[in-house]
Amino acid sequence: MSQPVPVGQPGPGSQPVPVGQPGPGSGPAPAGRPVCVLVGPPGAGKSTVGQLVADALGVELRDTDADIEAVAGKPIPDIFVGDGEAHFRTLERAAVAAALTSCQGVLALGGGAVLAEETRAALAGHTVVYLSVELADAVRRVGLGQGRPLLTVNPRATLRHLLDQRRPLYEQVATVTVATDGHGPEEVAAEVLAALR
Repeated sequence: MSQPVPVGQPGPGSQPVPVGQPGPGSGPAPAGRPVCVLVGPPGAGKSTVGQLVADALGVELRDTDADIEAVAGKPIPDIFVGDGEAHFRTLERAAVAAALTSCQGVLALGGGAVLAEETRAALAGHTVVYLSVELADAVRRVGLGQGRPLLTVNPRATLRHLLDQRRPLYEQVATVTVATDGHGPEEVAAEVLAALR
């Protein structure tokens, strides 16, 4: 299990890398391998921070939620309503498996992707960054859950449950944990970049 590294404090042996400045060894990962995989709950900032990290490294950001929407031909809330969560999770497992073997940039996984045992197993050997967030910041960032099907009824209580249920799984797959609470996306991205050194 990885330990959170406070934003602004480089981990042991790491050097901070200013956002927008790739360091030695940065750039695309070996063919078919992401530079890093971002995991975390809704509101952790995976998409926002992921784009900043990808821009700084000069690589693409790939989001498995976008991949799922492209395959299904409809937004994720419509998949949940029309086809059910089980169908969505099947699409998600396939999207993650495909992205782990083809993405050469920053890969952002949906918040529930770690629920699948096969996904957790597939993450072994990858650089997985867990963007942790506590309930107060997650609620503030997510708002009333618009566009987030699991948060449509009682978002605060549901988010608390999701955080409690998934935190051990995020910690299990993480090689690095970055605490995002109280920090802006640029600060978090800088810490992720430092951790990738």
